Amino acid sequence: MLKERILSAIVMVIAVLAAIFLLSPLPLTIIVTVVVSLGMWEWAQFVGFKTPVSRMLIALVTGAILLLLILANTNYINATKFITDGTAPVLFIGCIWWIFALALVVSYPKSASLWMKSVVAKFIFGLATLLPFLIGFLALRFYHYNQAPYQGTYLLLYVCLLVWGADSGAYFFGRAFGKRKLAPKVSPGKSWEGALGGLLTSSIIAFAFLKFASTDVFGRELNTTHFILVSVATVAISILGDLAESMFKRQAGIKDSSNLIPGHGGILDRIDSLTAAIPFFATMFFFVL
Repeated sequence: MLKERILSAIVMVIAVLAAIFLLSPLPLTIIVTVVVSLGMWEWAQFVGFKTPVSRMLIALVTGAILLLLILANTNYINATKFITDGTAPVLFIGCIWWIFALALVVSYPKSASLWMKSVVAKFIFGLATLLPFLIGFLALRFYHYNQAPYQGTYLLLYVCLLVWGADSGAYFFGRAFGKRKLAPKVSPGKSWEGALGGLLTSSIIAFAFLKFASTDVFGRELNTTHFILVSVATVAISILGDLAESMFKRQAGIKDSSNLIPGHGGILDRIDSLTAAIPFFATMFFFVL
């Protein structure tokens, strides 16, 4: 099992890095769209669709709609205009969704009475989770693409580094000092001490990154204090992304979102933190910092 998990992780890292560094806007947009469609295939279980045919139909409809939107906006994609009058509201909706999700997680299982029987509500939750992730991912990756093709890559990988580093910090702090449960009714394994350790780790990562990276690594100079605060907030939101998916899985009575990735579960199991972190960071970077 451990060997399978390690091999899968190596393959995933290589595939993701290759796609981010090597693919031009349109091919990468299509690939991320496929990932989002697979995410909706998994989310269909949370909604209540258990049969392979019904879940596949949902994934195909999602993919078809997104591909039609891509075809209709190919000129914008090739010009790397991912933040437009039509897409910017999607990022803002994503941020609003995570505020609402916080209320759902904190009040679970009482909050489940509001949505557990509503197919429409759970579909909306899925779209509010995955569509802002799609827009934020592409907007960060192709930031200043025509002037500096890899500048957006560093921006995107920075968010991933924040989340992965914070996950590691949370794990070790939780193992060493964890006593008070963060959300016992949603994810009993997480502790307040682990969460605080993750936030501390993220602040160190942000400070070190600004200290040692070139001043123009992100294409413009950023206020150190503001950048660190946004980085820490991004990690806090990423924890919420993890908890929210755990809540939906618990309500649906499943352990993993799927078995697509050997040893790791499903797509949502691997990107749950990033579905919250990337839209939030993108919103802060493009509209606040």
